[in-house]
Amino acid sequence: MNAESDERKVAATVVPDSATGDVTAPAEQPLGSRAPEFVKARRTLHLSWQVGVFIIGLAVVVAGVIMLPLPGPGWLVIFGGMAIWATEFVWAQLVLRWTKRKVTEAAQRALDPKVRRRNIILTSIGLVIVAVLLAIYVWKFGIVMPWKIDE
Repeated sequence: MNAESDERKVAATVVPDSATGDVTAPAEQPLGSRAPEFVKARRTLHLSWQVGVFIIGLAVVVAGVIMLPLPGPGWLVIFGGMAIWATEFVWAQLVLRWTKRKVTEAAQRALDPKVRRRNIILTSIGLVIVAVLLAIYVWKFGIVMPWKIDE
């Protein structure tokens, strides 16, 4: 088990910026279990540790999924459960790294002035369309509260 996880570990690398030579990306932690060494040294203890981490992470993820339609920070809790799983499982670490990378790319794209200008224009057009439709509805039917309907 340890030999397999040792083969999958990725060396922490720092990527220099090509233009300036400055370091832009922090070093990533190596893949694998972050359990204490005395836990990893005993196979049964490590297996029970992994089962415990999986159950706790599963409970947090399920709570996040329940919060999606209900009030609460559903996605934040789901990512928290993934982070709990990532302390022990390589697949969760890879999913979390991919998610962080995609969120960072999306944030960079959203900060692009052209994209921001386009989003502001589209939002303004949408609001104007909604206001016009609402005005047409009020002009045609008027504002009648449900408790004042004459039968």
